Amino acid sequence: MLYYVSSDVDPDATNDGLSEDAPFGSLERIGDIELGPGDQVLLKRGSIFNDQALHIKEGSSGSEDAPIRIAAYGEGAAPVINANGRGQWLEDYNTTEIGGHRYRAVISTALLLKDVRYVEVEGLEITNSRELGNPDGLAYNDRDAMNRTGVAVIAENAGTLRHIVLTGLNIHDVTGNVYDKHLANGGVYFIAHYPKDPSRRETSIARFDDVRIVGNRLDTVGRWGIAVGYTAYLNELDADDYGDGTIDDAAIARYGHTNVLVENNYVKDAGGDAITVMYCDRPLVQYNVAQGAARQVNDADYTATDFGKVAAGIWPWRCKNALFQYNEVFHMRNGAHGNDDGQAWDADYGDGTLYQYNYSHGNTGGTVMFCMGKSVNNTFRYNIAQGDLKGAIDIPDNPDAHVYQNTFVIPEGGTVVRDNHVGGHAVVENNIFYNAQDHAVEGNWTQGGSPVTYSNNLYYHFADMPDDPDGIAVPQGVAVLRDPGSAPTSPDPSGLVRPHGDPETRTVFEGYRPVAQGPAMGVAKRIVDHNGFAPDKDFLGNEAAGGNAVGAIVVP
Repeated sequence: MLYYVSSDVDPDATNDGLSEDAPFGSLERIGDIELGPGDQVLLKRGSIFNDQALHIKEGSSGSEDAPIRIAAYGEGAAPVINANGRGQWLEDYNTTEIGGHRYRAVISTALLLKDVRYVEVEGLEITNSRELGNPDGLAYNDRDAMNRTGVAVIAENAGTLRHIVLTGLNIHDVTGNVYDKHLANGGVYFIAHYPKDPSRRETSIARFDDVRIVGNRLDTVGRWGIAVGYTAYLNELDADDYGDGTIDDAAIARYGHTNVLVENNYVKDAGGDAITVMYCDRPLVQYNVAQGAARQVNDADYTATDFGKVAAGIWPWRCKNALFQYNEVFHMRNGAHGNDDGQAWDADYGDGTLYQYNYSHGNTGGTVMFCMGKSVNNTFRYNIAQGDLKGAIDIPDNPDAHVYQNTFVIPEGGTVVRDNHVGGHAVVENNIFYNAQDHAVEGNWTQGGSPVTYSNNLYYHFADMPDDPDGIAVPQGVAVLRDPGSAPTSPDPSGLVRPHGDPETRTVFEGYRPVAQGPAMGVAKRIVDHNGFAPDKDFLGNEAAGGNAVGAIVVP
């Protein structure tokens, strides 16, 4: 069946909604219908649904061959759902044990998919602003201010929810709770609860398979930008102390989320973190752009508690073999104003995180963090960082970070190792550390005694070097790169990443090619990835084995 909805029609009209000539006048009418394979919910272009929300009836299910489709019809601007604090429902993890976070609260969600499978959503504009609707009457940064979501996808009583696709959505002005990280609070949030019946926790495990969040734009959403997907089953996946940090393959396949793709999204001015995958088995996060995240993680907005007063750009939590590539992060905020993270990338608690071919600029908390002792088997390679503050490498108590073939341009006030997150081990080799300041500086190579092993790196314009027997010291004035510091300082206006994976195509990153016959050429040593991620190409798509330069680009 095709169901049509138009804001031009009286919400109380008795239309059957089955044609463009007799559409429903209210989104609420859709919530009364259990949708099945091939059904479509079509909102009229140009419609503005103020003070309304679209909650698909629980149990609705498409099929592999005929998914439910939620989209637009007609001509004109995308239909708009302005929830304004409406669409309230009670979120409950059906347990009090979710890592010390709030587990039960009233949520306002513009588009809710709870226990809905085989569904595709595209081409809608969604808001949920306190400015136009503040039903709780509390200050925006009150600890108990209502959580809000643009799109919430909840697994609870229907086992595995398969094939959830969100594409072409414009989600903005979702002003949720400043503090809550693991309720449905932000632009897009996927969460798995325990089933209401405790006896079904093992026979009907709530989880996601085949999640695709592709080609969406999010602006001024909070707390999270995009999150997939916190779970009550953390209690089955994690020992009380996360064990040694490793994640069992069978356990993450059983309780975690599988076949998760987050691609080609633009997240601007998230209140907290931009994009995070959680409890996922081998998620792929690529071609995304984040700008200005951690907007409210500061000493002025974040005042009710210090719990959770951290936010980073694009990162995993308790994932197995998460892959992050071809992403860009700009201007993570508040690294000097209360945000104790602020990095572009964060290999947080998890097992086997790989960052490659990413670009970062101007992030106030640094480039990459390897977070604590339960973050293991992580690799950071073939990335370019230009002008990130606080520290290129952040290794608080991490056991085994492997950092190689990257190019780090250190700005005024920047360091190599962040100075207040210390104690971690790392092997750092075949990188370029390029001091862009006018004066030579010390590199702070082993902050707080962090046992970092440096090998075969190039150090441009530093006043000192670490213990690196094969290190290459280059004085100021010697050309190392074609035009260091020339990469973009802000996102492309399209919100898309700048492509750089085809070695035959000229890119905006040409300035980071090594100078022919320069000191970066002919000095690279062979790297064996400590975590089994065999490299095949460099930042520009050149065969990794085809060049012999240190840094993110191996050929001039």
